[in-house]
Amino acid sequence: MQPSEVYPAVAQLLQALASSDNHIRGRAEEQLTQEWVQKRPEMLLMALIEQIQGASEPSMRSFAAVLFRRVAAKPRQNPVSKEQTEVYLSLPEEQRLPIRQNLLRLMTEESLPHVRHKIGDAVAELARELSDEGLPWPELLAVLFQASQSSEPSQRENAFRVFAATPGVISEEHEGMVLNVFTKGFKDNEVAVRLAAMEAFAAFLRQIGKKSLLTYYPLAPEILNILPPLKDAQDSDNLTKALQALIELAELAPRMFRPLFHNLLRFSITVIQDKELEDITRQNALELMATFADHASQMCKKDPLYASEMVTQCLSLMTDVGMDDDDGSEWNALEDLEIDESDENHVAGEQCMDRLAVKLGGDSILLPAFNWLPRMMASSAWRDRHAALMAISAISEGCREMMEEKLDQVLALVVPALRDPHPRVRWAGCNALGQMSTDFAGTMQAKYHRIIMANLLPVLDSAEPRVQAHAAAALVNFCEQADRETVDPYLDSVLIRLVGLLKNPKRFVQEQALSTIATIADAAQVAFARYYDSLMPWLFEVLRADTPVEARLLRAKAMECATLIALAVGKEKMGHDAFALVQLLGSIQHHITDDDDPQSSYLMHCWGRMCRVLGQDFVPYLPGVMPPLLETAKARADLKLLDHDDDAIADHQAEDGWELVPVRGKLCAIRTGQLEDKYTAIELITVYARILEGAFEPYVVEIMEKVSLPGLSFFFHDPTRVSSAKSIPPLLSAYLAAHGARSEPMAELWRKTAQKLIEILAAEPTTDTLAELFQAFYGTVDIMGPSCLSDEHMALFIDSAKTTLEDYQTRVKYRQEAREAHASSGGGAGAGRATDGIATHPGDDGGGKDGDDDDDDLPLEHYYAMEDDQTLLSDVNKAFHNIFKHHGAVFLPHWERLLPIYHAFLRNDNDVAAHRVSAPETPAAAVDTTSSEAGSQRQWALCLFDDVLEFCPGEASFAYREHMVDPIMTGLRSHAPGDRQAAAYGVGVAAQHGGEIWSAFVTACIPALFQAAARSPDPDEDNDHACAAENACAAIAKIMLYNASQIMPNQIPSLAQHWVDTLPILQDAEVAPYAYSFLARLIEQQSISITSQPAKIFAHIARALEAQTLQGAAASQAVTAAKQLLALSAGTLGLDPNAIFTQLPTETQEAVRPWFL
Repeated sequence: MQPSEVYPAVAQLLQALASSDNHIRGRAEEQLTQEWVQKRPEMLLMALIEQIQGASEPSMRSFAAVLFRRVAAKPRQNPVSKEQTEVYLSLPEEQRLPIRQNLLRLMTEESLPHVRHKIGDAVAELARELSDEGLPWPELLAVLFQASQSSEPSQRENAFRVFAATPGVISEEHEGMVLNVFTKGFKDNEVAVRLAAMEAFAAFLRQIGKKSLLTYYPLAPEILNILPPLKDAQDSDNLTKALQALIELAELAPRMFRPLFHNLLRFSITVIQDKELEDITRQNALELMATFADHASQMCKKDPLYASEMVTQCLSLMTDVGMDDDDGSEWNALEDLEIDESDENHVAGEQCMDRLAVKLGGDSILLPAFNWLPRMMASSAWRDRHAALMAISAISEGCREMMEEKLDQVLALVVPALRDPHPRVRWAGCNALGQMSTDFAGTMQAKYHRIIMANLLPVLDSAEPRVQAHAAAALVNFCEQADRETVDPYLDSVLIRLVGLLKNPKRFVQEQALSTIATIADAAQVAFARYYDSLMPWLFEVLRADTPVEARLLRAKAMECATLIALAVGKEKMGHDAFALVQLLGSIQHHITDDDDPQSSYLMHCWGRMCRVLGQDFVPYLPGVMPPLLETAKARADLKLLDHDDDAIADHQAEDGWELVPVRGKLCAIRTGQLEDKYTAIELITVYARILEGAFEPYVVEIMEKVSLPGLSFFFHDPTRVSSAKSIPPLLSAYLAAHGARSEPMAELWRKTAQKLIEILAAEPTTDTLAELFQAFYGTVDIMGPSCLSDEHMALFIDSAKTTLEDYQTRVKYRQEAREAHASSGGGAGAGRATDGIATHPGDDGGGKDGDDDDDDLPLEHYYAMEDDQTLLSDVNKAFHNIFKHHGAVFLPHWERLLPIYHAFLRNDNDVAAHRVSAPETPAAAVDTTSSEAGSQRQWALCLFDDVLEFCPGEASFAYREHMVDPIMTGLRSHAPGDRQAAAYGVGVAAQHGGEIWSAFVTACIPALFQAAARSPDPDEDNDHACAAENACAAIAKIMLYNASQIMPNQIPSLAQHWVDTLPILQDAEVAPYAYSFLARLIEQQSISITSQPAKIFAHIARALEAQTLQGAAASQAVTAAKQLLALSAGTLGLDPNAIFTQLPTETQEAVRPWFL
């Protein structure tokens, strides 16, 4: 095609693409892809630029700009590198340059704002692509800065729109210019420009480093002063946009607003209270304040009004319910209980109360909440009572610790509501009891079951179906956390009512009754057998009946109920019914034809339960069960790539089962419902493999090759990767049971499995999922046993482990920088004062002087990330442990490649008292996180040295003594219990397995071991410290058992006397047998250190038996020695054995009596 022909051809193509005729438009889209995008994209992009400039209709110019952006972003193979990339990037630079130059020129020259905005979107797309590849576009920044200063408002707005889409074009050297541009933007006379500047600023902060944030803190007053004029003008739309941008800023840099936080709080409260504004605006003001609680809880706690004002506003919004349905009749008549009310004020209030309780805790929320709740419960307005009950439901999780102490008072408010005249209040009372049964699980069931059951059961007889159903749902919450003894006394009265609900004309009541019966069966277990004969026939009738479409869910619930009852009562009670039920399930499965039939997903779980019930008797049914299960497990991801202005975005947001994920400047729609079914199917396959073992062999290879191994790289859905990983060990075990470890089929399957498992360790992007993959790997190594890994496998594993550990080090460094940035911002880069608006509202600033927030908390994500990394380190360590366990010294040449990383871990000098960090309820409760991470690294390195010493004895491990000796000695003297435990264990295994070559070292460790074994006088000694002391105790015992020749004979009695004082071992069952074996030897030798204190020695043995750290042969040896000691004491010292026994605490006597009868 000649260049002169391109312009008219593209113009004609645009007309066809804009046609309302589906046939014409479809052919044009095909032509666009096949003839233009793939064959001559450079001509197409230039022609579209010409259309943007020269088309006669503004709508066509705008459409050309939209099409340019879409085409530029389409995937295409780069003709040189053969890699997939975007169309624009696939072009050579000599073609890209004029395209972006002309597009940039058009953006500056276009006079119509809406067309300019579309051109700006296209410019932003090119900028994003170039930025992602690290390619410069310096002209763009100059043009944008110039446009931001233009006299034309739409030019200024467009500049900020492009900044918002591509903040990466701004680099650190432009800091001064950026401050000036945004300052002017925030003060702009035009609202649209000010809002665009806010959105651009949020995007900019999102991509800069945390240390750079402080530079921009002085802009806070200018940002906040954008808000009041919008409220004064009652401009809900623009105020909503401003609040949404501010919410993002509060997430990114909450401390930026610390000096003005109190004023911002007061302003937000006025917005929430203003009923003349749109509900969405008021809700966004609430969301803004809740965001500060999420990301800066200490700042919120320190404001004297925050908690009380926020609780008050939440409760006020929660009373905005059922405004056109005062008696609740419309509410009660609803058949669809899944109506989306997420945009309602009362839901916003409830969700905010929940977040406030979780983030601020009971010490901040309970007092202001209970200042209102009793009064609201006493109110004559049902909406007040309803709101109070829903508030109790919302805050019970976050305020659990403090509320649990006052459950009597809380229940005194809630329980009477179950008899309230208004049905929605009774519903809310059921909701509160159900939520409390979960949040205060254990206490509610043990202490308050009589109160709850006496008041909740009558609600099942209510006249309103929705109340009945919700009362049954509350019973599910209660019974899920109850034991059989708690549930048993109420079974008769509960089941009579629930069986009655099965006859209710409302199907949703029947469905809920079935779910509740199933839960009660699960709780009651064998005690449910007495109701089997009355319930199961009715369930069989439901399962056999013809089912209309609208009753499918009811039958699905009946399947669930029947199989849970089967699991509760067992195969013996069911008799022939077990097989009849399986045949019924097979018939139902055979007749399912629709993809959206809810029975399909229920059936998967039902088959799993029946497999548990029948065990090997389930095998004949596998040919019917497995095909649909495998089809679901093999499902591929249903993905759609959407444009930001595509109407499909709204469609997918409105449709259940879809999730929108940003991917390289676009939105990807993923059908999550399908992925959840895939994940569930793989979980059930795991159940079958584990229960049926070798009988499941016919399916193993197909599952491994088409489900489990491909599932490891199914990056669209984390749970699918996790379930795939967890399926691999039981599948291998099943195949091993059928073929044996040395068979050729087993070897071939293991070769493929090991290769994929090890490779994926280096590719997994998510820390917690990576930990699961390491678990799967070390589990398979344990199953396959000695010498299962080839030399190639071990080398590949070290590559993956090295990548994992280096990535971990990068994350630790990032967290350290975040902590430093957080600490430096605590001093508060103060914000200047503006001339009007929020920044100058009079009143207390609520936060004291600048700098008083130095202890402000880090985000919870920081602690969760640390916890995930510590879990990962533990699982990596177990992988090394199992490789050494089954390969010994053969693995050492590969392992030594990681020595530089071990040394880096050991160089962390921060020594602390605790290494294990859990994400706290409030971050302020966390320990020193810097020291904690350092401690975990040192402990990890020491544990690896322990594996070398244990599984590579003698000369093999001694070759690495220069790497291990000093760290172990240092670890024994560490203040960190994890270090001491790992070091002591290492000395113990060196004493046991190291031979003569290690004997000098281990005996030299004895003084440090005694110091590490010193016990705290505190009876509630921390478990970590106790385990460290116990490992030191056992290590001394091993030295004296296996290296006694290295100790001077005259020293042994005093060492033994001193060693006895390091007993008992009550925590670590792994090392206890060695210590008590040495103790038994001392008793046999009638050592003076033993015979002089028989009561003390006997108590040490008895306490270990009670703690069950001694079991099996070790326990028998210790008991025999104890009896010998008692006999010896009676014979030589004249002591009464019974008197020694009765000196033990009563509970210890009862626990150990069977051993000495």
